[in-house]
Amino acid sequence: MATSTTPQLAILDDYQNVAAPHFAHLAPRLTTTSFPNTLQPSDPAQKAALVARLRPFAIIAVMRERTPLPADVLAALPQLKLLITSGPKNAAIDIAACSRLGIVVAGSPPPATPPAPPQLAPSLDATKEHTWALILGLARNIARDDAVVHAGGWQTSFATGLAGKTLGVLGLGRLGAATAHIGAVAFGMKILAWSSSLSQDAADEKAQVYGLPAGSFAVAPSKEALCREADVLSVHYVLSDRSRGMVGAKELAVMKPTALLVNTSRGPLIDEGSLLACLKQGRIGGVALDVFETEPLGSGSEWRTGGWGREGKSRVLLSPHMGYAEERVMLGWYEEAVENVERWLAGREVVGRLN
Repeated sequence: MATSTTPQLAILDDYQNVAAPHFAHLAPRLTTTSFPNTLQPSDPAQKAALVARLRPFAIIAVMRERTPLPADVLAALPQLKLLITSGPKNAAIDIAACSRLGIVVAGSPPPATPPAPPQLAPSLDATKEHTWALILGLARNIARDDAVVHAGGWQTSFATGLAGKTLGVLGLGRLGAATAHIGAVAFGMKILAWSSSLSQDAADEKAQVYGLPAGSFAVAPSKEALCREADVLSVHYVLSDRSRGMVGAKELAVMKPTALLVNTSRGPLIDEGSLLACLKQGRIGGVALDVFETEPLGSGSEWRTGGWGREGKSRVLLSPHMGYAEERVMLGWYEEAVENVERWLAGREVVGRLN
């Protein structure tokens, strides 16, 4: 039987409601409550509600970069002792504040056998596939044409072919290189890449990992040149203070009027206001987004209500941050969280500790 001293666990942002059964065997040593709806501490009323919600809990399990936990929220949670996040890091948690407050933070432990290039971790594999689903969905008008057919219509527009076009890759890390490889091999696209420190030698090494000859991944001389030349621009950059808003009004202004922009990385990498203005004026062909400045989108968000693809506006294809949300990935993360909770309850050191 649970008592007043039984530790309490809060599970945040479990949109599919699949987490609680993974923790059920820990009762009565632990009581578990799930809160699938996200509260944003950037809004004062939601911040107060978030603090009130979480104040009784000794353990909080979060999904990476859904509910932000800044220092002032953490300081208002005196019972909190253990914070578990999916993934190897979480930019939405103030880790330094956790250390000052004596809160242990643990992420996903590194794999016992890391995947050897060009293999990817399951979450990156999932995002790679979703990136191409969005590229193809936007280029072939899949969502719009599906709606037309269901409404009783038929062909209303043309699809966009990819063969021979230029795929611009903003960030040629593991995910960017995997995306580029598919574009080159599966669709016969020319690959042009850029990042702040990318050299042609480094790009050639990335290509050779995939069995492609040197020069298969060409390096653009500048970010603006990448944006100017790309028929499809796919964003694969790490969000930081330097990269925030790296695709803004200047970059959007040089893109082709037929260009397609795809972001499965992080919403704030693209300046949202500049992008909305660009799309309202129909200055690029369209955008496909899996990530947003604020998530989940509010019911009144312009992304939901903008009437995109009509009256001269650019096409917009949206998905609700599904790039990593495969069943095997999500359930695997919750199993890792359960193991760390068991270690903590037994007085053992957690794995994947972040502070």
